[in-house]
Amino acid sequence: MNSIKHGISIGMERVGSDFFLSLKAVGTLTHADYKIITPFIDSALESVNSPKVNVLIDGTELEGWEARAAWDDFKIGLKHNNHFHKIAILGNKRWQKVAAKLGSWFVSGEVEYFESQEAAIVWLLER
Repeated sequence: MNSIKHGISIGMERVGSDFFLSLKAVGTLTHADYKIITPFIDSALESVNSPKVNVLIDGTELEGWEARAAWDDFKIGLKHNNHFHKIAILGNKRWQKVAAKLGSWFVSGEVEYFESQEAAIVWLLER
């Protein structure tokens, strides 16, 4: 049995009257993780009444993806690219900063990388 924790948790968070979708990725993500989590992400994005969604992705415990899982992640981004207004990526690794820049090419909204959760949320909720 593999006892190393990995996966994605999804939530809706609120600061004042502003809401945003929060995702926390942990460990090395697998294709099996995406088979389970993709319907939840689809449902969360489809149930938001706003035409554009702000998202906070916490990757501070993310180690990376298996190859097929990276493809799964890319497909989610392509499928929902028009749903995003702002995506704040919270990280602590150089490759995450590079991934944020690359990700900005594939979504219609703004993508920024942060090493401070407070700064990420402030930017996310700016008008």
